[in-house]
Amino acid sequence: MANTSFKPTLGLLDSTMIVAGSMIGSGIFIVSADITRNVGSAGWLIAVWVITGFMTLTAALSYGELSAMFPKAGGQYVYLKESYNPLVGFLYGWSFFAVIQTGTIAAVGVAFSKFTAYLIPQVSEDLVLFTIGSLKISPAQVLSIVTILILTYINTRGIKSGKIIQTTFTLTKLLSLFGLIIFGLLAAKASIWNANWTNAWDMHALKPDGTSESYITTAAMGAIAAAMVGSIFSSDAWNNVTFIAGEIKNPKRNIGLSLFLGTLIVTIIYVTANIMYTAVLPLNGIASAEKDRVAVAASHVIFGDIGTMIIAVMIMISTFGCNNGLILAGARVYYTMAKDGLFFKRTAELNKNAVPEFALWIQCIVASLLCLSGKYGDLLDMVSFVVVIFYILTIAGIFILRKKMPDAERPYKAFGYPVLPAIYILMGLAFCILLVIYKSTYVKWGLLIVALGVPLYYIAVAKRKGNHEQL
Repeated sequence: MANTSFKPTLGLLDSTMIVAGSMIGSGIFIVSADITRNVGSAGWLIAVWVITGFMTLTAALSYGELSAMFPKAGGQYVYLKESYNPLVGFLYGWSFFAVIQTGTIAAVGVAFSKFTAYLIPQVSEDLVLFTIGSLKISPAQVLSIVTILILTYINTRGIKSGKIIQTTFTLTKLLSLFGLIIFGLLAAKASIWNANWTNAWDMHALKPDGTSESYITTAAMGAIAAAMVGSIFSSDAWNNVTFIAGEIKNPKRNIGLSLFLGTLIVTIIYVTANIMYTAVLPLNGIASAEKDRVAVAASHVIFGDIGTMIIAVMIMISTFGCNNGLILAGARVYYTMAKDGLFFKRTAELNKNAVPEFALWIQCIVASLLCLSGKYGDLLDMVSFVVVIFYILTIAGIFILRKKMPDAERPYKAFGYPVLPAIYILMGLAFCILLVIYKSTYVKWGLLIVALGVPLYYIAVAKRKGNHEQL
């Protein structure tokens, strides 16, 4: 007999590990190369991470109020539905299923395979295992699908299985990252540090051949926005804990607290990791790291030849744990949408282990297809715009709900309201406007994916209406 409700089994530590573990995937080890190519200076490299960290912390503190008001499965989907209307909630849920969550799972899965290839060259992305029409399938893609299948299966066995993997892997990667940062700062070279920080705020584009190109003021703003695509992707998924509210003990307290603690820990790690990069690698070394693997280049300087292996193992642990958190949390959104009659009916059922098994498997299928397409990286670029738009809408929802439901119980109120949420909205809008100007291709495709949800919503509503009439 299938269970009809979720079991609250996750404590504050588990919830915090889901926040931190879902955020730290492969980004921090890679994206600093692209950020450095865009901004060309140590000061601006750190500034991009500090701005992103400030935005993430502000958003997380704001979400605390919403999570305490609506402590149930579905998280951001529920907040948008309650603040605006069911269509806005559905558009988020659809984008989340079509690409935000599934695309992230695919990208993290492939990152796991890429670094596994350091230890086992037979699973390299450069090899071709077989072809399907014009598609060339590499062992890396197959391995990434296998890991997604394994983690999905483990999560169908119940929340406790997923919880053990999440907490163990996240604690391991947090300790490993702190270790890397400490050893890196101990191995800092004064000559490199001084060279990198002499003109720390001289922003320019760094070319792969080592040459640079100055910006006019407006282009500099565009460069910051382009650089932040990487840091925002690396800092995303912190909101995953809100999707599993039905399985958290004392959710009104623990979700808000875990959002704050998890995002604070990760922000500190990200900023100090980048300070460490500038202490051991020249800026050109960061910008032109082979295949953008900045952490590998830094680890080679710190630990010698074995450094490459150390980082490969760290990233395998990091990405495996990250995908566990993404897989575990994502399925709860589709479950809640199905409960509202806006998704496949079977998705609204829990199995005997009190988890939405069908939701887990359809998420697995879409993520696996995105792994095969090889287009997950492009998709993630497209959705960075969409993700931030939905964050802005959700945080604006706090202002709406204060007017709409003034007497609703608010065990926790948004920190710094109304100033900090308003600053986040303005910063988010600035980021999105700059992307519209300088990266319009990403924006068009991202908006197209969201727009596809409009007809799907009305089809789902008509179908739900027909079912009610039959009853």
